[in-house]
Order: sequence, then C-alpha cells, then structure tokens
Amino acid sequence: MANLFFSYSHKDEELRNELETHLALLKRQGVISSWHDRRITAGSDFDKTISSELESAQIILLLVSAHFLASDYCYEKEMTRAIEKNKDGSAIVIPVILHPCDWNSAPFGHLRATPTDGKPVSLFANQHEAFAIVAKDVREAAEAIHASAATSTCDKLNLRPKTDMPQADRSSNLRIKRKFDDHERDEFLEDSYEYIARYFEGSLQELSNRNPQIKTRFKRLSETSFAAFIYDSGERVAECSVYYGEGSFGSPGIAYSHSSDVQRNGFNESLSVVDNGYTLQLKPLGLQIFDDRRENPLSQQGAAEYYWSLFIRSLQE
Repeated sequence: MANLFFSYSHKDEELRNELETHLALLKRQGVISSWHDRRITAGSDFDKTISSELESAQIILLLVSAHFLASDYCYEKEMTRAIEKNKDGSAIVIPVILHPCDWNSAPFGHLRATPTDGKPVSLFANQHEAFAIVAKDVREAAEAIHASAATSTCDKLNLRPKTDMPQADRSSNLRIKRKFDDHERDEFLEDSYEYIARYFEGSLQELSNRNPQIKTRFKRLSETSFAAFIYDSGERVAECSVYYGEGSFGSPGIAYSHSSDVQRNGFNESLSVVDNGYTLQLKPLGLQIFDDRRENPLSQQGAAEYYWSLFIRSLQE
C-alpha cells in the first residue's frame, strides 16, 4: 500500500474533497492510504505532524492553483520538500492542475502533470472526467511503487542481477512547438464556452450574495448559449447573452451580445481560437477594446473576465 499526501491550499478544499472521493476505490482495494492536514487532531503539533506525514509519503499530490502558488506554506515547505523527495527517488510527485495558472515555470514544471497535458480540472465540461484521469494516474504511480518494492526485495535476496542504471542528468527545457488540429481547436472552443458559462453563473451568485439589493438570473438558452441578468431593487439593469459556434463572421468563435436575445448574426464582441505553437488561446475581435490589448490573446480565465467586465461595466461607471 502506497502512502499518499495531499499538498493543497484550503481555498481549494472543495476540489480536494471531490478528488478524494474518486480515490476511494483505490483505498478500498488497499492500493493507497491518503492523508491531508484536516486529519490533524486537536492538540497535535501542526508542523511536526505535517512533516512526519510528508516524510513517509510515497506519492505526493500537488493540487495546483494560483492559491497554491501564493501559499508560503504550500510552496516553501511542502512543495520544496516534495521536489527533494522526487529527486532522491523516495516519492513520486504528481502535479494535479486544478485551475489555470502559471505552473509551467514553477520548480515542478518539468514533471508530467495530470489531468492529460496539464489541462486544468476546472476547464473540463464534466469535472468527474478530469478526476477519473487523475485517479488512473495515481493508480499507475502506486503500481510502479509496488513493482519497485518487489524488485528491491529480489535484489536484496540476490534472486536476479541488478540492471538498473542511474538516470542521466537532463534539461527541463524540452518543450517544442507543435501544430494543433481542428479537433483540438473545436474541443478547446467548447471547453472555453463551458468555462465562461460557469464563470458567469458563479459570479452572478457571488454578486447577489454581496449586495442585498441585487438579484441575478443565469439561464441556459441552449447547449451552446446562455443569458445573464442583473436586477437592482427589482429593476433590470444589465443583460447579455453568450454563444459559441458558427456565426462570428463565418468562423467558429464565442460571441457576446449586450442583448439577452441570441441573434447568431449580431454581437458586440467575439473570441476566436489562436495558438502560439505551445498552447491554445482566445483572441478578441477587438470591437470593445480601444487600446493595444486587442493584440493580446487571452487564457480561458482572461476571456471569461473580459466578457464579465463588458457585462458589469454599466453598473460600475
């Protein structure tokens, strides 16, 4: 059984709980045992307990988000020690990318991340799919540890000759440019639309939570469009609709309209898929931008915030 350690920010606790649910079968089957700091009992020494569990861990999951990277404890203590254990072979470190963030330049950026290709969990249309991929990768890591332990036992008993060679030093700068096919672009476009929809729904909810006089509505108009509304003391003060697919000057894109009535041939802004040879991004047409930002492609989070700013701008002027 492999000991698994969760390194995470408490702001991502909800996603950690969901991941732990997906790892439940591995625990039932005796493949892993897991630990996180919510298991610390009252009266225990916080730092010593975490340090002890981290030292005994054979699999360390770094639940990566902007909150994780901003946490001094996660970054300087847990992550730093995890990388050391990965280098000396005493643990397998797996970065689990929860949200879009600049993780590639972090000290663990050279490690293979999960879900596939480091696509953030929050960008999956169905997050259960993302966690299923993570669980599969954890199972493979645990099986590798088990196989390594069996090999070590055989070596100690001289049951077969040692053939392992030390791993050669190598650069972590191994990223090369690639071409993205139409399937990848279409999938990215659909995932981006779903991300923007969830972003609006969550933002509307938080807006009403913070302002008692504000009420909001989020409405799915179809599988490819939604509308959003803001009411101030019962009066509708903002509305918009967002849709994706054909219609943005004849090319696939994600369109924004200040009207809640979706008109496929009418919009106030549009996003199209571009790439820099490394990642897919979203570029505004620039109808609502009046400076050099129109030349800058956006991440999915950046695109969602851009559309949200167009929506809420009238309430802030």
